[in-house]
Amino acid sequence: MGPLLLIDDDEVFTRVLSRALSSRGFTVAVAHDAAGALALTRREHPRYAVLDLKLGADNGLSLIPQLLAVAPQLRILLLTGYASIATAVEAIKRGAHDYLAKPVDADAIVRALRDDDGDTGEVVASGAEHAPPLRRLEWEHIQRVLVESEGNISEAARRLGLHRRTLQRKLAKHPVRERGGS
Repeated sequence: MGPLLLIDDDEVFTRVLSRALSSRGFTVAVAHDAAGALALTRREHPRYAVLDLKLGADNGLSLIPQLLAVAPQLRILLLTGYASIATAVEAIKRGAHDYLAKPVDADAIVRALRDDDGDTGEVVASGAEHAPPLRRLEWEHIQRVLVESEGNISEAARRLGLHRRTLQRKLAKHPVRERGGS
């Protein structure tokens, strides 16, 4: 399959996923932060990268253009436990090829990495065979409007037609978890 760079600050997760991807034919290198990822990209010239959104003090979104500057051919898959449409759109804009919500299995990662249909800009979501629940769609819409408002809660509330405190209460809740183990 080729060289793959796995970038995540969770050492247990990287150990398990590294083993699973190696058994599927990838040569896996692991980095736990942005500096290590950039150094490995320069040295190893990976074809694929699996990148976590949250890397301790680093941010996976800001790392995407840096990785592509070093390796323009790199096919980047962003993983996150904090999925939202706004984050997915931002990841694609910055150059990621796909986006998957955790938890995700190695087969889904391989499918996303090997998707040779070209860069369609489509967002891949785990469990895509079922429509997301209404509360999840509401959460994603709120996140998109918040990004469009540059994080200004008062402006986002105005655009959503909500009172600012109502929006703050909604944001204080964690994203809705979908049933079925996700």
